[in-house]
Amino acid sequence: MKTPATIKPGLHPRNRHRDRYDFPALTQSSPALGAFLRPGPHGETTVDFADPLAVKALNQALLAHFYGVKQWDIPEGFLCPPVPGRADYIHHLADLLADSNGGVVPSQASVLDVGVGANCIYPLIGQHEYGWRFTGTDVDPEALTNSTAIIDANPGLTRLIRLRRQKTPGAILPGVIHKNEMFDATLCNPPFHDSAQAARSGSERKRVNLGQAKDGALNFGGREQELWCEGGEVAFVNQMVDESKVFARQVQWFTSLVSRGENLPLIYRALQEAGVEKVVKKEMAQGQKQSRFVAWTFMNDAQRARWAATRYK
Repeated sequence: MKTPATIKPGLHPRNRHRDRYDFPALTQSSPALGAFLRPGPHGETTVDFADPLAVKALNQALLAHFYGVKQWDIPEGFLCPPVPGRADYIHHLADLLADSNGGVVPSQASVLDVGVGANCIYPLIGQHEYGWRFTGTDVDPEALTNSTAIIDANPGLTRLIRLRRQKTPGAILPGVIHKNEMFDATLCNPPFHDSAQAARSGSERKRVNLGQAKDGALNFGGREQELWCEGGEVAFVNQMVDESKVFARQVQWFTSLVSRGENLPLIYRALQEAGVEKVVKKEMAQGQKQSRFVAWTFMNDAQRARWAATRYK
């Protein structure tokens, strides 16, 4: 029987990472992790989360053990995402899609990942958990090159994950959603900060919290376009809301992470001005860290039910 001490609070019930890390099993799936194991403060086995190589090795082991991804790597300096939190987004998105499909998570869903990055993390998790097809977009050709290498190195992924470069400067959705193309949902982890200085300050705070020197490398990394944009996540999400009006009949649900709860009122105002039909907020938590994603649709309940009946036969 699992006790509260062995279960991570707040994660989705279907999240495979609700239990504490089983390091012997993870090391068996990815032997390279063994070099980074060390005793924790209470005698338990752990890794140094302030060491970016240890964090990457843990991700490699989690992806190999739980999602069948045997080959995964990212170049130095790119965002190394925390796998449990990314999995939570996928599972809550699955619940959202199930709402218009009689409570059943669709296995035929097609999802647009806005900002797939070099790690390709959402498509890797989503294709394994639900068999969904993904289209990942990014402005960075080096990021797409690495995600392509991950897809090509793991059998079976090329038929479920495709990538597109966003070639239109300043655009988010135009140029990557093609004419007459349909997506059941979009997902996005938008740039969090509103300036390069804010991104550096945030990175320094994380390093201090992890016991690192200020000039050390951040454990989760991140390039400029991954970490900040003019106006921060409010400006980015509000632009996505405005652009989504053009694709109101091609996408059932548009969604985006919102890191700061205090940003929600401004985003809700943009959604109201855009004339969306429905807004849903999905709360997520991993231990003390609180997050959420906001979803919006231009389709009413009957239209979404017809969408499901047509798409998920």
